[in-house]
Amino acid sequence: MATVTYIDKSGNVYQAEVEDGVTLMEGAVHSSVPGIDAECGGACVCATCHIYIDEEWQATVGRPNEIESMTLEEVDGIKPSSRLACQIAMSSELDGLVVHVANE
Repeated sequence: MATVTYIDKSGNVYQAEVEDGVTLMEGAVHSSVPGIDAECGGACVCATCHIYIDEEWQATVGRPNEIESMTLEEVDGIKPSSRLACQIAMSSELDGLVVHVANE
């Protein structure tokens, strides 16, 4: 299990314990983090779980795959740190991860 810190646009901080193999999106939904709507349920088609990976974590989390990149191209507010929370599975390597909810 790993701890994730979600920060919304207002600067409110939400911490969640997320089990290995569970996505950041699922962890946010189970922890009632506002701004992660997850309308497609993790199918990588709606981008309602758009987040920004904190700078110090970007290399560890990695870049989006081709399908995720195509979905992200359709959203406003895309940045180099943009990811879809439904595409990042938690592991002990990500313990302490900090993400910012895009809310676009």
